[in-house]
Amino acid sequence: MRAVVQRTLSSSVAIKGQIAAQIGPGLTVLLGIKKGDREKDADYLLDKIINLRIFADEDGRMNRSLLDIQGEILLISQFTLYGDVKRGRRPSFTEAEEPSAAEPLFQYLIEGIKEEGVKVKTGIFGADMIITMENDGPCTILLDSEKLI
Repeated sequence: MRAVVQRTLSSSVAIKGQIAAQIGPGLTVLLGIKKGDREKDADYLLDKIINLRIFADEDGRMNRSLLDIQGEILLISQFTLYGDVKRGRRPSFTEAEEPSAAEPLFQYLIEGIKEEGVKVKTGIFGADMIITMENDGPCTILLDSEKLI
């Protein structure tokens, strides 16, 4: 499981021209699910995402987590994070999990975030979405559950 975590002042997702969700300060997370990913992968990313110390403290140092600032998460599923361009120029998505198996893991992560007391909003799984964000910093962190091993 891969996540692109971006510290944002605000972000939103639109579907068919309508705003489906928006958040204030917090994290915009693009999430890719790979074939073979399990709940343990989601648990690993959940812990990392909500506890990353990437928000400024009173001295301006990145020392606070999303939990510390009581920020929100905009979570977007994005199978293209597993696009492989080793051969040719058109990405292959054979490593990305099938939607029928990926969506339950996506929902599992959403529920885990809520259980931690964090407000989370999403787009619609599998929909074409327009993401708008005000990147703060910019500060972007890449996470991969394969680092568990």
